[in-house]
This record gives sequence, structure tokens and C-alpha cells, in this order.
Amino acid sequence: MVGAPVFGGALANPALIVGLLVLGLAVVTVASSVTIVEAYDKEALTIFGKFQRLLDPGIHFVAPFVNRTYRFDMRTQTLDVPHQEAITRDNSPVTADAVVYIKVMDAEKAFLEVDDYKRAVSNLAQTTLRAVLGDMELDDTLSKRQQINSKIRTELDEPTDEWGIRVESVEVREVNPSKDVQQAMEEQTSAERRRRAMILEAQGERRSAIETAQGEKQSNIIRAQGAKQSQILEAQGDAVSTVLRAKAADSMGERAIIDKGMETLEGIGQGESNTFVLPQELTSLVSRYGRHLQGGDLKQNGNVLEGLEFDEETREMLGLDDIEEILAQFDETDIGGPESEQPEPDIRDAEEVVTDIEEEADD
Repeated sequence: MVGAPVFGGALANPALIVGLLVLGLAVVTVASSVTIVEAYDKEALTIFGKFQRLLDPGIHFVAPFVNRTYRFDMRTQTLDVPHQEAITRDNSPVTADAVVYIKVMDAEKAFLEVDDYKRAVSNLAQTTLRAVLGDMELDDTLSKRQQINSKIRTELDEPTDEWGIRVESVEVREVNPSKDVQQAMEEQTSAERRRRAMILEAQGERRSAIETAQGEKQSNIIRAQGAKQSQILEAQGDAVSTVLRAKAADSMGERAIIDKGMETLEGIGQGESNTFVLPQELTSLVSRYGRHLQGGDLKQNGNVLEGLEFDEETREMLGLDDIEEILAQFDETDIGGPESEQPEPDIRDAEEVVTDIEEEADD
């Protein structure tokens, strides 16, 4: 009850009402006439629907109530291209998606030349991606990713330049063939791996066989060389043995002749005749036997050749020492008859006989 007159008095005061209206209108006017642009943006200004200019970053005062601004982000922006189905040149279905990086270079063209430049670039990228995949074979779509990116970017450059947009990069994220194609590719990959494994195994066996053959070859060569050397040594041994046997036989033959000569000499000495005949061949046989045992019976002493003496073993073998005893027995034998009637025997001293035999042996 107390406040009613006051409120009624205020409403009854026209000056206050007009002041409040003017204040509110001033606030709205200022808010409509002041525009603040961010540092990474540009805004297109229109008045009464007509393009006026681009507003750079900062604060701007424009005509109130009749202006309108359109914001453009001048930074690099990312556009996702959704999955697209395409048929490759070899009639293989594939699906692919990509990412397009764009940047507004001319905000006025982006405002005046195209409606919603982001959607326009995205749709253009989708159609271009399908066209590029359709011009390639399946194996190329899976392996030549960089070539796909370059073709899509080239196709997008010309129309986007008219819109004031620059395509900075295009990246195809994945290209997937159909399930049937994937299964066939997996089987092909498995078969290729099995083929390579078989080739490697065959190469390993071939190399092993070569190494084994080379080892056997070297082993055979070594065995053949060993057998050859063994045969050579055996043949040399046989030859030496044959020579030794021949020399031994020769030596035994000479000894047999000498022994036979000694037996003959002994038989002559035991006869009743008072004449002792010493065969000349005996000295020759003794000299031959001496040369056989000594390997030579002469040696050079300056300009004089001296005979070699028989050693004890040789003298015993030849029976030279027995000759003296045989001759001594001849001296003691009774020849018969007076000495005057008997002819004088031609018997030499035993030492002279031995000396003569040795000289003959030396000759």
C-alpha cells in the first residue's frame, strides 16, 4: 500500500519513461554498430544486403541495424571425406576415405562465389576420389597411395582457386577391397609365400648337394693321391727287395763257387801225390768274392793304388786261414821212396801262397 503511490507516480512521470527508452535505444545502437573480429578471422560486411568490405581482425564501427557480417576462418581447416565406393579399372569393388586440408586465401571470393565452401570442397573431393580410383587397377590402388593423393589434389586445385580456397594437402587414409577380393588376395599371398619357401628350400638342397659333391671330390682326390703314393712306395720297396735278393743270390753264388774251390783244394791235398797243384782259378774266385763283399777293392791314395786287406770275418768265410794248415799237412805226408829218386816238389811256402792269393784277390 505504501509503494503503490510511488510506482504510480513513476509511471505517471513521462520524462522518466522517455529517458529509459532513449537509454535502451542507445545501448542497442552501440551494440549493433560495433563489431569485433578475432585475430584468425575475417568477416564480410553487408549493408542492406550489399557487400561492402572485409573486416580485418580488430574493432570496427558500422552502420547499426542495417549491417550483417559473415565470419571466415583464415586458418588451415580439415575436411573429412566419408567412405566412397568405387569400381577399379579391373572391375574390383573398393571403398576409400580421405582427409582434405584447405585454407581460405580470398574471403571475398569464398563469400561471393560459392555457397558454403566447406561442403562444396567435400563434395568435390568425394567425386574426385571415386574417379581417380576408377582409373586405376586394384593393385595400384593398394600400393600407389601417394599417386592417388597427387591426382586428387590436382583435380581439386582448379575449381577451388575460383572459390578463393587453396587445397594444401590430400591424404587417402585407407583403401579396402571387398571381402571376396580380400580372401582371394590372402590366398594369393599364402601361395606366393609357399612358392618362395619351396624355392629357398630347393636352393638350399642344391647348395648342400654341391658342397657334398665337392667334399666327395676332394676326398676322392686325396684317397687317390694316397693310393698312388702307397703304390709308388710299394713298388720302390719291391724293387729294393728284388735288388737285395739278386745281390744276395749273387753273393751266395760267389760263396758257393769259392766253397767248392776250397773243397777241391782240400781233396787235392789229401791225395798221395807228392806234387801239389794249386789251380789258378782259385785266386780269381777269391778276388771276385772279395770285391763282392767290399763293394770295391781299390782305393786311391794319392797316385798309388793299394790293395785292401780281408777282415777277419771274410778270411774265416773264405777259409784262408785253413790253407796254411792244409799246406803244413802236405809237408808231413810220406811221399815214399828215397829223396834222390823223388822229383823235387814245386811247393812254395804257406805265407807266399797266402800273399799271392790276397794279391790276386786285390787284382
